[in-house]
Amino acid sequence: MLEIRPNCEHCNKDLPNTSTDAMICSFECTYCRACALEIFENVCPSCTGDFVERPIRPQKEIEKYPASSKPVFKPKDLEKAKINSDKFKSIPPENR
Repeated sequence: MLEIRPNCEHCNKDLPNTSTDAMICSFECTYCRACALEIFENVCPSCTGDFVERPIRPQKEIEKYPASSKPVFKPKDLEKAKINSDKFKSIPPENR
């Protein structure tokens, strides 16, 4: 089950469960749309996977399965991230 992390790991923007701005990779690294697509160019700086929109957990399920309240804030080294993005952004995610 997804944790539904509450913030962007890079810029620390709030990304509550209802946010349509949240993007995740297959390991659930969580970033805002601007960081995921503009800064990291759709290449996760941790695993080199791509990003997809994070789903919103329905309100009827949020009480039983609450979203995480524990922030994960690990800003990335932008020089290293750029090297990573340049290396992988032209390779389709299924071939990375």
